[in-house]
Amino acid sequence: MPLVDSLKALSSQLIVLHHLAFYGPMSDAAYRLMPTLIDWLYDHARAAVQVFLVIGGFLAARGLAPDGESIVVQPHRLVWRRYRRLALPYIFALLVCIVMAAMVRPWLPDGSVPHSPALAQLGAHALLLHDILGHEALSAGVWYVAIDFQLFALFVLILWLSGLLAKRAPQLRSIALWLVGTLALASLFYFNRHDSWDAWAVYFFGAYALGAFAWWASDLKRPSAMLGIVALLTGAALVVDFRERILVALLVALLLGASRRTSKLTDWQPPRPLIQLGQMSYSVFLIHFPVCLLINALWKHYLPADPLLGLLGMIVAWGASTLAGSQMYRWVESRIS
Repeated sequence: MPLVDSLKALSSQLIVLHHLAFYGPMSDAAYRLMPTLIDWLYDHARAAVQVFLVIGGFLAARGLAPDGESIVVQPHRLVWRRYRRLALPYIFALLVCIVMAAMVRPWLPDGSVPHSPALAQLGAHALLLHDILGHEALSAGVWYVAIDFQLFALFVLILWLSGLLAKRAPQLRSIALWLVGTLALASLFYFNRHDSWDAWAVYFFGAYALGAFAWWASDLKRPSAMLGIVALLTGAALVVDFRERILVALLVALLLGASRRTSKLTDWQPPRPLIQLGQMSYSVFLIHFPVCLLINALWKHYLPADPLLGLLGMIVAWGASTLAGSQMYRWVESRIS
């Protein structure tokens, strides 16, 4: 699905740029050259995370309930496989970030450099419980890895339970759609409106479920009106409380659903480098922060606070992050089965 890879590629690059605008002295210097762009990256580029949430639900539905009926048999195996797939590259990147933070801390005495980790903090990160247990993040964006795992585990649990119910009562064979839809509405109308829930999957489940329903609604055996119903209900949630992140999630879900119904999901052929960027997007996401820390530290230590040099430093950090991500994908992520 080249469209999926393309969306992941663009979104991962936006997240790198968001963190470059958010952290470090280079963006402070470059701000005088292009305040509007840096403000936009600071305030809005983080919405690209919604693309990954929707794609996650889209692919999970394809693999676990392709026709809207659960095929989950051994949920613990699926959850363990997902943990391994997420956690091994993530732990590698965390170790890199811990070492890099220790190196640059004397040169960057500000809030962008994580503190030296305690043993409990390391354990919480390894178990993807750092936000739930209230530990400081050891790298930028690591909250997403924990949420991705929670969402997948929750989705697997819902599908497994729906499969058990359908076996006992065949008339409930579509119960998975109703259970996922009910929790999605609860997320969109309640949990996602309260930041106190943002360490838990229910806060993000609305976006994840939009991806799942994009897959189910894109089946040509289903009426095309199903996509319209998804849009209508999500639109109602936005009327109650407008959130840019939910609008982005809805637009991505509609794009994926419509593209599959019209065969554009598989037929469209973007440039090969864009597909490659999408394939290594997770590695880029994981490794870019320590790379940006290093380049920010070198810039601050050796160069004057010049706006043009700040902009050039951001561009170098952006390119270096992508290069480091490609190497991490090659030597770490792609070797994890």
